Amino acid sequence: MGAGHSHVPGESSLGPSPRHLRVLMAALVGPLVLATLVGLFVLWPSGDLEITTPGADVERGTARVESIGPCARDADGCRAAVVELLSGPGAPGEDLAILPYGPGAPEVEAGDRIIVSHAASAPAGEQYAFQDFDRGRPLLTLTVLFAAGVLLLSRWRGIGSLVSLAFSLVLIAVFTLPAIMEGSSPLVVAVVTAAASMVVTLYLSHGFTVRTTVAMLGTLVSLVVIGGLGWAFTTVGHFTGLVDEGSQYISTIAAQVDLRGLLLAGLVIGALGVLDDVTVTQTWAVWELADVDPHATARSLFVRAMRIGRSHVASTVNTLVLAYVGATLPLMLVFSALELPFGVAVSQEVVAQEVVRGLVGGLGIVAAVPVTTAIAALVAGLLVRERSTATTGGSHRA
Repeated sequence: MGAGHSHVPGESSLGPSPRHLRVLMAALVGPLVLATLVGLFVLWPSGDLEITTPGADVERGTARVESIGPCARDADGCRAAVVELLSGPGAPGEDLAILPYGPGAPEVEAGDRIIVSHAASAPAGEQYAFQDFDRGRPLLTLTVLFAAGVLLLSRWRGIGSLVSLAFSLVLIAVFTLPAIMEGSSPLVVAVVTAAASMVVTLYLSHGFTVRTTVAMLGTLVSLVVIGGLGWAFTTVGHFTGLVDEGSQYISTIAAQVDLRGLLLAGLVIGALGVLDDVTVTQTWAVWELADVDPHATARSLFVRAMRIGRSHVASTVNTLVLAYVGATLPLMLVFSALELPFGVAVSQEVVAQEVVRGLVGGLGIVAAVPVTTAIAALVAGLLVRERSTATTGGSHRA
């Protein structure tokens, strides 16, 4: 067997990549990795930010409801629960927690695990109050089922995928959110977050191969397209970012946060996962086509892979847009009840931002397919020629 036929795990039967191609890919990826590391270093939050606002001194913990009865104070319909404090202030111990009451109040029963807020300045017996149900256990169960499903199907690759997912979530928690809160540009922070997540996610999930590098380059180009289009249309559309209670609250406690930039940051990070799927699929499709056709050219690989890409775009864009539409469904029902004209309803910023996210994300996917396919076809075409040359040389020597 010729040297060109040796198989490297993760590289497919096209054989190991020639040294000059690996050097070229490293030259392309190296500056990206370096810029990402510099961005993380420069933008890393100092941790000095302190926020003082009404309610900031309220502590929270978890509790289990033991029994329910009327409040100590004279209030019609008021209910209180005897709770066993499991975590937070006062735990372990037992105390009273005020429960919500009135129309639409959640139904709390003995045995429920709840989240309670604690206000030390409140009178005795009223320091604890129900805030929400504790959903930790069902969420943990669902997470375990998800991890088991991924490992069952993807096996060792699933481990890399889960580790990369954990890395992305931790990065957002310890870097992205604090950096934005300290006043750094949300778009720049999001780009650095996306780049770091992209590098770790793709290489851990799919291996340190030329294919993975091609997928990463396609993802990077698409993110640039999404960021540029998002900036242009949020500017032209006069978006403010003040669309819900969360953003309005942030504007009062942290005036340094750029809310319009925050919208762009969410757009970039939200599109990253979908782009990874598209670029990896297209790259792998090109490699598989090259595997089965020893005479493939870059042009033929591109044309055939684009047939796959068109179908992938149609289904992925539909999924992405419907996900954003689903996020605004309750609000659209309100607009429907008010009988607002469709054009007026869609122009409301809270809806329009989801429209922009969906359409800009869709355009990013549309750009990702031909760009990634073109890069992959060029690289795979080169590998096919290398394989053909090695085979021919081997047969001549024989």
